[in-house]
Amino acid sequence: MMLDYATLKIIWWLLVGVLLVGFAVMDGHDMGVGTLLPFVGRNDLERRVVLNTVGPHWEGNQVWFITGGGALFAAWPLVYAAAFSGFYWAMLVVLGALFLRPVGFDYRSKVQDSRWRSAWDWGLFVGGAVPPLIFGVAFGNLLQGVPFQFDNYLVSSYSGSFWQLLNPFALLAGVVSSAMITLHGAVYLAHRSQGLIQTRAVNAAMAAALVTVLAFVGAGVWLQSLAGYRISSVIDPGALVDPMSKTVVREVGAWMANYGRQPWLWLLPALGVLGPLLAVLLLRTDRTLSAFVCSSLALLGVIGTAGASMFPFIMPSSSLPAASLTVWDSVSSHLTLGIMFWVTLIFMPLILFYTSWAYRVMRGKVTAAYVKENEHGAY
Repeated sequence: MMLDYATLKIIWWLLVGVLLVGFAVMDGHDMGVGTLLPFVGRNDLERRVVLNTVGPHWEGNQVWFITGGGALFAAWPLVYAAAFSGFYWAMLVVLGALFLRPVGFDYRSKVQDSRWRSAWDWGLFVGGAVPPLIFGVAFGNLLQGVPFQFDNYLVSSYSGSFWQLLNPFALLAGVVSSAMITLHGAVYLAHRSQGLIQTRAVNAAMAAALVTVLAFVGAGVWLQSLAGYRISSVIDPGALVDPMSKTVVREVGAWMANYGRQPWLWLLPALGVLGPLLAVLLLRTDRTLSAFVCSSLALLGVIGTAGASMFPFIMPSSSLPAASLTVWDSVSSHLTLGIMFWVTLIFMPLILFYTSWAYRVMRGKVTAAYVKENEHGAY
């Protein structure tokens, strides 16, 4: 059975959002732990304990990143082409930082030298801290519009530069992203550790939660004064892809329009504010697993707020607003979306099953005694 084209477009907008949230939740907590590594671990043994809280899972969590990139390419090819050309240098910075993670995990403890291990600790910090920051900056630029346009053959051209991406609003969005991922990592670390490391993780979570809430609220207030995008022509959701067939206008407050039409969407920013606060309160009562759920809901709230504000836009164009890419006109063919939908329906439950099984099998606290007993097997 093949769903109609318009329905599949909406479904894939939701599924890409699910993959983004899944990446933030699953890969985000080990990135957050990497960000905290040089600060929460005060000596070599403590840092090995910190690393081994995420050691069994961090590689498996990369599947969310790979799947998200693959889904973006297959479901939204025009977005993939325009984004990866416009954000080319930013993506290279992300990849360069990510390269430090596998070699850092694998080589850090193989040499008994304090300088060697300290260098890899800071490498793992870069690998954990830089990607969330860059991804947040990218979202901040999407909300402002990206300077790209299409020619008559639908070949995109980007007229901006890497340094233009680092504008004040985008940097604030980067702070939101970095802080919420650090919070998520701190909560997970508190769940998997004990003693001094757990105490430091809780303190780090409190600081990160405060920054997350303040920066998120500040970005929301700022967003209301930015010129958003609105489709002013009639759209046929089931039509074939043609990103240049619509009329788009820019106006202040456009990014808030969806909340007026669908008031229940306010639940998303509410999660973005209440999630971090509840996570910290639960950490203070040693309910670490519940705190992890709340920090995950905070990620859902922040990412969902961005998606709900922009809908149906995916990648607005500041150079030529009519070239802005939306849910309706940046997707693959009806057949492609249909095949991908059924494949996802089969394999997504399998991914969730083996991920939950792996975390269940390898649950429990990581202690200094465990690291000492597994001197040559543990990270």
